[in-house]
Amino acid sequence: MNSTPVPSDSSAPSSAATTPAEYLAQAVALATDNVRNAGGPFGALIVSADGRVFEGVNRVTANLDPSAHAEVTAIRNACQQLGTFDLAGCTLYTSCEPCPMCLATSLWARIDRVYFAANRDDAADAGFDDAVFYRYFEGGPEDRAIMPVADIALPAEERVAPFTEWSLTTTRIEY
Repeated sequence: MNSTPVPSDSSAPSSAATTPAEYLAQAVALATDNVRNAGGPFGALIVSADGRVFEGVNRVTANLDPSAHAEVTAIRNACQQLGTFDLAGCTLYTSCEPCPMCLATSLWARIDRVYFAANRDDAADAGFDDAVFYRYFEGGPEDRAIMPVADIALPAEERVAPFTEWSLTTTRIEY
């Protein structure tokens, strides 16, 4: 198993896994191996419609990167190797229920489906409690006190200048 977030050979599947349970078991094995290599206890696979497999492991503390979650790393690897930011037709298999960031990244990547092994309660029991983040998005203003987010009134023309420029750019790539 890879101990760093490097994609598998993009020309062939990285294992003989063929069922969701087998891919999920492979993601769990990646996570377990990653712990042995100074990483977090999370592993993920992106499986393309044609069976190519791309791996990702959690390297948050190893890389000092709070976005280096296994799912995000697997998505980055798949996108780079497939040459696209659109992973429609792909499936994400992950050792644990995706946190809000990983779920949002999966949505932006247009992944078709997500399968996970451990759930958020299992993660919390191991010290990875992201309940405050779920509450931030699902709750009321009192749940957002951990990080207030507010707009600052700028003149309309200034506030939308990047979008105006985007609209006028004929070479833009829509997403």
